Amino acid sequence: MSERTNEREALLQSAAKAEEERLGIVMKHMAAGVLFTDWKTVYIDKQVKIGKGSLIEPGVMLAGQTVIGEYCVIGFNSKIKDSIIGDQVDIQCSVILESKVGRNAHVGPFAYLRPHSDIGEGAKVGDFVEVKNSRIGNESKVSHLTYVGDADIGDGVNLGCGVVFVNYNGTDKNRSTIADGAFIGCNTNLIAPVNVGEKAYVAAGATITEDIPAGALCIGRTENKIKEGWVERRGLLKKDK
Repeated sequence: MSERTNEREALLQSAAKAEEERLGIVMKHMAAGVLFTDWKTVYIDKQVKIGKGSLIEPGVMLAGQTVIGEYCVIGFNSKIKDSIIGDQVDIQCSVILESKVGRNAHVGPFAYLRPHSDIGEGAKVGDFVEVKNSRIGNESKVSHLTYVGDADIGDGVNLGCGVVFVNYNGTDKNRSTIADGAFIGCNTNLIAPVNVGEKAYVAAGATITEDIPAGALCIGRTENKIKEGWVERRGLLKKDK
């Protein structure tokens, strides 16, 4: 045999052994009551623990010291590494790294939990939401298109679409705090460090640079200026025939 042939045979043997080990891990979880939609496409490290009744969908990768609770749904193409997932959690098409997700929480689709994120029980982290080094309290909602970095968010908080925690000033990272029951309107920028009090309300489109007291309303927009006939005078939006 040529050297190339020997190398090919060694690679095939290594791949076959790895596949045998992968299938052995999957079969062990199946015997313990874990459900798989397509076990052929799932990759699970041997250290991973999965509770009974949980469903693992195609393309899922569970790595490191990950622990999955009972009766969870880990949706297709999700990656979870070195994280703890509580019971009855629904995760769809998301990446979770070195983080915790509480019981009955919902994550995704297309959410990204970076290291040291802690998602409370019954909380929602929706589509295109990124969380980093932050805690999101029980029953709080971050439904879509939001960045939560270096923040402590209380229970029952609502973060609207497009909220950004501006945590980096070019030199240092700073933390912000949102107290229980607060409402943060869409397209709000919170310039850290800043604190929003309990049950405070921030109107959409605000840029917050100072603390907001409990129960207060903050409006951070400038007054609208409407110039009638401006489009026609400028000749805009006219299409050449």
